[in-house]
Amino acid sequence: MPKDIGRALQSVAVVGAHNTPQARTLPGQTSWSVTLDAAQGALRQAGLAMRDVDGFNVTVGLDADAGSAFAYDVGATGFWLGREMDGVQAVLEAALAVASGECAVALIASGQASLYTDRDSTAPWTRPTNEFIETWGLHTAVEWALPAQRYMHEFGVKPEDLAHIPATIRNYGAVNPNAVYHGRGPFTPDDILASRMVASPYRLLDCATTSEGGSAVVLTTMERARDLPVAPIRLLGGGREEWGPTYVNPPTYERTGMVGRRAADAAFAQAGIGRDDVDVFEVYDNFTYEVVRYFEAYGYCAPGEGAQLLSPENIRLDGRFPTCTDGGLMSHSHTGYSQLTQKVVRAVQQLRGEANVNQVAGAKVALANWPKGLLLMTSE
Repeated sequence: MPKDIGRALQSVAVVGAHNTPQARTLPGQTSWSVTLDAAQGALRQAGLAMRDVDGFNVTVGLDADAGSAFAYDVGATGFWLGREMDGVQAVLEAALAVASGECAVALIASGQASLYTDRDSTAPWTRPTNEFIETWGLHTAVEWALPAQRYMHEFGVKPEDLAHIPATIRNYGAVNPNAVYHGRGPFTPDDILASRMVASPYRLLDCATTSEGGSAVVLTTMERARDLPVAPIRLLGGGREEWGPTYVNPPTYERTGMVGRRAADAAFAQAGIGRDDVDVFEVYDNFTYEVVRYFEAYGYCAPGEGAQLLSPENIRLDGRFPTCTDGGLMSHSHTGYSQLTQKVVRAVQQLRGEANVNQVAGAKVALANWPKGLLLMTSE
């Protein structure tokens, strides 16, 4: 079965991957306008037009059910509609639809603007309406701090053992002209440790930023991709895995620590490659510990050994595990659901050699992820 799914995914390519300008706020823009801008940018890159698209998975602002209305408004009829709202999972879902013939060209797009106006509060997507949020304040930073605190207690890991990770990621953003926090830095581990406490063990600079912008990816078959004016990035394998309802049940380390292991095993089995074959890692860096957790859950090291694996030398661009090379969610951008597709966009840029100042030399295989899924891609 893994080989069958792998063959299906490997018949599909990313032919368009585009981020709109990202900023803390985008005056005069709406979630709809930046989503459309992202979609059109990805299609232009692929040498395609909206009329070529017959598969849609579109999130506008926080509306994950906007795909059908978006498709209707751009003139599509008789289209495939994706239901996965998260970037990597949405790409996998759409890729299987393309491979099976349900659609020929799939567009995954999302955008956000003019949503986050109350800057004294956490972002709106971190505050769903339920008693755990409104009564007890279990917003995102607090929720994600719970397993991190347990992990550090369980394995004797200290904040100073991890501080070089957000410092490195933020420094990638500091030199990336497309990052929201371009020019902010350089940061040292001491800067991370000196920032104010948000939810122990997380300090301000351990946490992702919030911003506005759009992101889109276009998929089609490898056969069709060869006739398009862009280097196709072939999918290799992927996996999805859940642990339970967020913001409702506590994300204890026992439940969440190894989430992703099964998905990673499936993805590498589909791809027919080993973990050491990956050249660049565009992982979901919403908080510092999560970066470490992925490498442990994905089988790169044993639990508790992630800080040593992701040493300052290893996560450099010329190191073994270059990570979040555009500045990630901590420095590049973090826009509602758009950042989930953004990880795929950055991986595609790396594999095409278009990552500019933060290019990983000779990158051929990339891993992009979100907490509930991962995707392997190649330029070969």
